[in-house]
Amino acid sequence: MTWTALHARLHRTLRHRQLLPKQQRLLVAVSGGQDSLCLVRLLLDLQPKWQWQLAIVHCNHGWRLDAPANAAYVEQLAHDWQLPYYGITAPEALPRTEAAARDWRYCELAEIAAQQGYSHVVTGHTASDRVETLLYNLVRGSGADGLQALTWRRLLVPGVWLVRPLLDITRSETGQFCREAHLQIWEDATNQDSRYARNRIRQELIPYLQTHFNPQVEPALAQTAELLQAEVAYLEAMTNDWWQRVKGEGHTLNRSILKTAPLALQRRVLRNVLRSLLPTEPSFEHIEKLVNLLTAPNRSQTDPFPGGAIALVEAEWIVFKQLTAQK
Repeated sequence: MTWTALHARLHRTLRHRQLLPKQQRLLVAVSGGQDSLCLVRLLLDLQPKWQWQLAIVHCNHGWRLDAPANAAYVEQLAHDWQLPYYGITAPEALPRTEAAARDWRYCELAEIAAQQGYSHVVTGHTASDRVETLLYNLVRGSGADGLQALTWRRLLVPGVWLVRPLLDITRSETGQFCREAHLQIWEDATNQDSRYARNRIRQELIPYLQTHFNPQVEPALAQTAELLQAEVAYLEAMTNDWWQRVKGEGHTLNRSILKTAPLALQRRVLRNVLRSLLPTEPSFEHIEKLVNLLTAPNRSQTDPFPGGAIALVEAEWIVFKQLTAQK
């Protein structure tokens, strides 16, 4: 093994952020592309220092003609590296959307990890993915939560963490590492398909921003996502504190207390209430309806939310009532 600058950076990141503790069982998601190959090779090289037990898992979405060959290639890599291998294939009925694929993938990864005793699922998301996620959510009108959505780690299911240790490494760096390490990359043709919004962001929007606005737009936006992550974590802690102060019996909350909170926290508390009531993710308009009730006259009410619930003012309380049964 040749110890590279990327090895040193990942080693420092793991120590500083305490992402993958020593002697843990790690399930590494490997597509065969450059990011995941770079990840698993780095983890293999660092394994003597951390005493992990590594395994490889490959998710076959069944979207490409070369998917079986791709899966066989990753399985052969696992065999060559003497690592346990798990292969999963999506059902034919899975919708061909990025969101559906992501939800299926994380559900399956969590299930395998829990069943096989792996404490961490590790993915090869990079700083470049973080920038694409920020831009994708920005143009869709997301708030700070969506802009920092690609985090270093999050709990998948009890006892299983999803970890992304390459978030300060760019896609160009993983490509260079694979070339220097002579790792054969499996090229995914869907990454060039312009029907997917993320591909257009990668192929068109980011190069445009680099050419016309900032050559260092990727590290700049990745830094923005990192700053937002810390701020969102702080706001969520404050939101939980305010929720404990304003919640009443059943689906009620004390508006006289909540209206003394900063607007940002009002919106977050009200969003969390709506998440427990609505069949879909609450929109900005839904939340603003409740914000307006904080200072509205007694007996004021909203029109029905999706699912049939309304909110009305009863003195110092906002009360949620169901008008129609959810279908």
